[in-house]
Amino acid sequence: MSLPLKKTQYIWMNGKFIHWDDAKIHVLTHGLHYGSGIFEGIRCYPLDNGELSIFKLKEHINRLFESAHHYQMNIPYSKIDLINVCQDLIKKNKLKDCYIRPIAWRAYQENGENWGSLGVNPFTSPVEIAITAWNWPSYGASIYKCLTSQWTRISPSALPMKAKATGQYINSVLAWKDLVNMTKIHQQAGLIQKNDDGTPQYSFEAIMLDQNGYVCEGTGENIFIVKNDVMYTPPPDATILLGITRDTVLTMAKDLGFKIVERNLTLADLYVADELFMTGTAAEVKPVIEVDSRVINDGVPGKITETLRETYSQIVRGKNKKYNTWLTIIK
Repeated sequence: MSLPLKKTQYIWMNGKFIHWDDAKIHVLTHGLHYGSGIFEGIRCYPLDNGELSIFKLKEHINRLFESAHHYQMNIPYSKIDLINVCQDLIKKNKLKDCYIRPIAWRAYQENGENWGSLGVNPFTSPVEIAITAWNWPSYGASIYKCLTSQWTRISPSALPMKAKATGQYINSVLAWKDLVNMTKIHQQAGLIQKNDDGTPQYSFEAIMLDQNGYVCEGTGENIFIVKNDVMYTPPPDATILLGITRDTVLTMAKDLGFKIVERNLTLADLYVADELFMTGTAAEVKPVIEVDSRVINDGVPGKITETLRETYSQIVRGKNKKYNTWLTIIK
């Protein structure tokens, strides 16, 4: 499971719309060597009336600036500048159902006669920024099977886990190795059943634990379980990114009358859950039917999960006017 890229015509980079192939950085870029960058993942959806809507654009841009603040990076544009660029980029590339990736990084600094700067000290490097957007394919299968990663989630005493920073995701990259191997084994054994359209019925995802053994999140998604009609999810002070989709689901669930408890979860909680699902901009609301070869309940998405998944789908596509303030309509 990955996020396929289909080239578009333009990328916005450091204040200019440039051709896709011209969006380049120097090999001595600080962010390349030390992971000093921050980013967001945002989605744009077509509405039934033909308009396009970016979901929670302001919230994503706000979090981008918060991540930059954690790393003392001064983004050289305002929030409204980037909000406008996201919309203009979609129009310029004539996109509809698409994914938007703002990213800022510490760049390469050259001073004088071929003298540059490179070292762990980030403050001699300027901050550069780009925004890309491309057509959105489906992300993985409609259902997850999960494995517990051997790699522990990074401690908040080591890195600011509330920041969505590029270097921090090497932790998730390590967790993916076992997933790739498991996918290959299942494919070779013919165990992954296909839907009518030929797509796989499930994808693998990793679950990461903190240093105390509590459940944190997936490689890029927050985690929820349902037990006896009560929803549970790790609390804000857990070792998690405060996902924007997580916040959306919490609001939706409260409005729908579901009881929610934010507390630490163990693997045992997951194994005996009535329902389990993950949330994220890419994943949206994704049911989990198995963890570490243990089937969750009866092995099919649960009633609350399906209610939340359908409600989320309606909201992002403008079919639930109660939440239209979360939509930025592209004019």
